[in-house]
Amino acid sequence: MQLFLDTADLEEIHTGVEQWGVVSGVTTNPTLIAKAGQDHETQVKRICEIVGNVSAECVSEKKDDLIPEGRRIASWHENVIVKVPMTWDGLAAAKVLAGEGVRINVTLCFTVNQALLAATVGAYIVSPFVGRLDDINQDGIRLIRDIVAAYREQGVTTKVLSASLRNPIHVQDSALAGADIATMPFKVMESLVTHPLTDQGVSRFLADYERARAAGRPAAAGADAGAKPDLRSDHRKTQEPKAVEAPQGQAAAKA
Repeated sequence: MQLFLDTADLEEIHTGVEQWGVVSGVTTNPTLIAKAGQDHETQVKRICEIVGNVSAECVSEKKDDLIPEGRRIASWHENVIVKVPMTWDGLAAAKVLAGEGVRINVTLCFTVNQALLAATVGAYIVSPFVGRLDDINQDGIRLIRDIVAAYREQGVTTKVLSASLRNPIHVQDSALAGADIATMPFKVMESLVTHPLTDQGVSRFLADYERARAAGRPAAAGADAGAKPDLRSDHRKTQEPKAVEAPQGQAAAKA
């Protein structure tokens, strides 16, 4: 399962792609672009220079407006995936654009039937929203699982992108449900690596290492330059018999 960031923040994208090395795509929407405080086209182009697979959303509603807008967005960069809404006009526009070789992400999917429609028009990606279904007391992960099962049964190649992920469990369950992609806010991705036992283990290993280094310093400082270090363990040092010195009189007699 590929990991995408749901953001338009360049610093977050740089961190995920270049510093962490785990991010292979980005999803954006008009709200995220507005938060970044940049023009839509300018910001999308900047993101495309950092990472491939960048979903950029159309804001038109009618087919005749969505088609030219989709073409315009697709022309911004080869890494752009044009995002259209799950409506009849959105599907009709997606059919035309996909036929022209434009990669399409049909977004705001909430049922298996909608996902089948997206696949029928040739969508590259369909985006079911997990968290929004959970918000209304429905099972978002169940939807991911059902779409994946339907696609496999029908031999569909459209990728299932699990969206609206609110926490690390959503990410984990999306993978177990068979999603091809999971997109999430930066704070959710940041939390994926966190576990108290991992933190505790790292701290313990470092503490043990520092104690071992500290214990070795006095011996090293007082040893002769050419002397070989004593590699015996502390247990062996206390258990092995020590050489017994001969009484002074016996030593003189032998001399």
